[in-house]
Amino acid sequence: MSGRFLVLEGIDGCGKSTQIEALRAWLPISGLMAPGAQLVVTREPGGTALGQALRALLLRPPEGAAPCSLSELMLYAADRAQHVEACLRPALAAGDWVLCDRFSGSTAAYQGYGRGLPLATILQLESLATGGLTPDLTLWLDLPLAGSLQRRGDRPADRIEAAGEAFLQRVSDGFATLAGQRGWQRVEADGPREAVTQLCCSLITEHLGGPGDRGHG
Repeated sequence: MSGRFLVLEGIDGCGKSTQIEALRAWLPISGLMAPGAQLVVTREPGGTALGQALRALLLRPPEGAAPCSLSELMLYAADRAQHVEACLRPALAAGDWVLCDRFSGSTAAYQGYGRGLPLATILQLESLATGGLTPDLTLWLDLPLAGSLQRRGDRPADRIEAAGEAFLQRVSDGFATLAGQRGWQRVEADGPREAVTQLCCSLITEHLGGPGDRGHG
C-alpha cells in the first residue's frame, strides 16, 4: 500500500505556510491516514540537504551570483530530482503521507509564465526530475496579488519576490491557468484563516478519503 502525496501551491503570501502547519496538526488525527503511517512535511526548494543549499542560491544568492533564468530553471529541476528520489518516493513507498509546500506547478508558474521560458522545455525537465511522480491532490490557495503584497508588508523580499509586480501578476495568472489544466482544487485564500483551513480539510477528506493504493505515476 502506498501513501498519499498532497501539495499546496500558490503565490507568495497566499498562506501556504500557515495552512501547512494547520494540516500538520490535523492530518495525523483526521482518521484518513492508515495505522502506523507517518506524516512527512517538506518543501521545494529545500526538502533535502542538497536542496537547502540550492534554495539559498536561488532565493538569496551572494552578490553577483544570481542565476540567469535558464540556470534558475535548472537549479529548481536539480532540487526536485533530489527531493523525489531522497524524500518523496521512499516516504510514499513506506505508506506515509507527504505534505509538500510547492512542487512542479510552481516551476511552470514562476519560470514559465513569470520568466517567459518555454513551457515545453519546463515540462520536459519536470518529467525528467519527477520520473512521472504526480501528487494525489494539489490545493491551490488563490489570493489576488494585491492581497499577497499587503500580507508581505515590509518583510524583505527574496530574489524571486523582488522581480516586480508585473512578474508576480504573470505568475498569479499562470497559477490560475495551471489549476484548470492540472485539475487542482481551488481554495479561496483571502478569507479568515480558520475558514481556509476548514475548506482545505474538507477537500482532503473528499479526495483522499479512500484506500491509499494509487501508483503516483
